[in-house]
Amino acid sequence: MKPTTPGAGTSADQQHAADVASDAAADVKQTAKDMADSAKAEAAARAGAARDSMAEEVSDFASALRTAAGELRSGSPQERTLGQIAEGLADASDTIRNKDLGEAARDISDFARRNPLAFLGGAALVGFAATRFAKASTDGHAGSTTHTRGHSPSAPAQPVPATPKSTGGTA
Repeated sequence: MKPTTPGAGTSADQQHAADVASDAAADVKQTAKDMADSAKAEAAARAGAARDSMAEEVSDFASALRTAAGELRSGSPQERTLGQIAEGLADASDTIRNKDLGEAARDISDFARRNPLAFLGGAALVGFAATRFAKASTDGHAGSTTHTRGHSPSAPAQPVPATPKSTGGTA
């Protein structure tokens, strides 16, 4: 039997363990990088879809404003204001659709400085449109059940009993 000496072979074992640990760490780093890249790509795809949807909503709203402006007396302040807001929203829609977020933010900021009235009006209208969109989205999830105050949707409505009229005379 061969006597073992303390420390014999441990250097090679330590080197092998260090190599395995290094390889494992590299694999973990690569997996984390791949997952991060995948998450970024998914986020970019979702942001692009949301951007396109928002651009379409803004464009539709601008079109509705143009129609409303066309119904007003030509040259009136209301017609001009609605026309300006519609044009601003149409420009914003194109900006949203064709540029990345940073460029869009700069352009919207520049537009707000050049046309504060149109920007404020457009912002208010976009807010109303977003509220309408959000409400429509939540109504769609609620299903077809309607609720009335004080009544369960599944309980039938109870008739209100008639009260006899008092004639004011004696009986």
